[in-house]
Amino acid sequence: MVSRVLQRFLPDEAATARLGEDLAMALKAGDVLALRGDVGAGKSTLARALIRALADDGTLEVPSPTFTLVQSYAGPVPVHHFDLYRLADASELDELGFEEMLAGGAALVEWAERAEDRLPHGTVTVELLPEADGRLARLTGDEAVMRRFSRSLALREFLAGAGWGEASRRRFLTDASARAYEIVRKQGHAPRVLMDSPPLVLGPPLRGGRSYAEIVHTARNLTAFIAIGKALAEAGVSVPEIYADDLEQGFALLEHLGSGRFLDDGGRPVADRYVAAAELLAFMHRRRWPQEIEVRPGVRHVVPPFDRDAMMTEAELLVDWYVPAMSGAPASERLRDGFRRAWGALIDRLEGSEKTLVLRDFHSPNILWRGDRAGHDRLGILDYQDALIGPSAYDVASLAMDARVTVPEAIEQDTLDAYVAARRARGPFGESEFREAYAIMAAQRNSKILGIFVRLDRRDGKPAYLRHLPRIRAYLRRALAHPALAGLRAFYEEHGILQERMP
Repeated sequence: MVSRVLQRFLPDEAATARLGEDLAMALKAGDVLALRGDVGAGKSTLARALIRALADDGTLEVPSPTFTLVQSYAGPVPVHHFDLYRLADASELDELGFEEMLAGGAALVEWAERAEDRLPHGTVTVELLPEADGRLARLTGDEAVMRRFSRSLALREFLAGAGWGEASRRRFLTDASARAYEIVRKQGHAPRVLMDSPPLVLGPPLRGGRSYAEIVHTARNLTAFIAIGKALAEAGVSVPEIYADDLEQGFALLEHLGSGRFLDDGGRPVADRYVAAAELLAFMHRRRWPQEIEVRPGVRHVVPPFDRDAMMTEAELLVDWYVPAMSGAPASERLRDGFRRAWGALIDRLEGSEKTLVLRDFHSPNILWRGDRAGHDRLGILDYQDALIGPSAYDVASLAMDARVTVPEAIEQDTLDAYVAARRARGPFGESEFREAYAIMAAQRNSKILGIFVRLDRRDGKPAYLRHLPRIRAYLRRALAHPALAGLRAFYEEHGILQERMP
């Protein structure tokens, strides 16, 4: 096991509390932090700040567990705060349920030396030592675990460079990618969003020596986010302003556009909001978009094409992951060959379709509703770094067949009609060609999503996505109802792909 040491000088109690926040932002279930230091070294200050940050409650009462031995706290990562000063023997940890607690949470352990050899491998030691007029924090642990904490400390240094070094940090959002977001607050300023977007890990070669991420043109770093955001802002689309960034590390300090949900308070679609989003897409699709965007002198982003390889590889996630999960066996070569032929014919039909900037995930989780504003400014747009140049119908399908919430067919139709009406109002528009491209793109996207959601479960240990599968199957049936997709519909029916079975 390769260990790593990190050191930080803490001049005062506030700096010690900030270190607790920084560790909280990187903490995961199963982590154990062994706190060491003399009485008055700051162990309780650090632990209290960590627990409050995870609970998002700066006034939370965090008593010392000296007499109870352990105090537990709920949160995005449950934390069990141990004080082993009164532990008579290390075997008493079994009576406390130490291992069981770690199965679903993390542990802070004061007087960890009394646990002897009961602490698990991977425990990070946080030692607080007197130095000058303050204290030195020395963190020691396994390289794999320490990498997370090191990145969180680097985020604090990035904030300091942006003039926000004393800001409080709270967890905000995560998604299916490696990106994470925090809310940071500084007295006298509006809250901002701290974006952590590590460089993309490409993964193993899939075809022609290229990984899946390369074939489908997944953004590799923060440059794409900044470039696409710049283009959108210049076009009049409301996206977060970027106050500071570090392209190499993948850090950005962003405007907080608000917390107004695109869905209603019950998590249901609102027809007028979907119509407004469709009209925004129509506004965007009338514009000619640059295929190369300058981020800063010497740094440019080339917007990739949504090409044949990308479309086919995405769709094939269905046979790579979903079909095996449904059938209990890998997809046969006969099925794969038939799948490629059916999809090849449909992709051919898209050759003459209108091409524009495609954001790829234009749906409710990435749209903020700001009802106090007017026009397109009512919609704040997020998560656009994977944008491509492709069929305009794709983002309309992403919106009208929202993967995270069931959009009734009536609202889907209202959304489509609003888009078509907005396009017609500005000049000639091929409605029948668009509706055919919409059906093809909806079928491609929903086939892909069925595969992605199973992959998130089987490969990444995220089973919560499986609950969306019935909705995605229903969307797929809607798309396949278009006459142009009769061949694909027959193929899917022949192989039982649309059957209502859960993996």
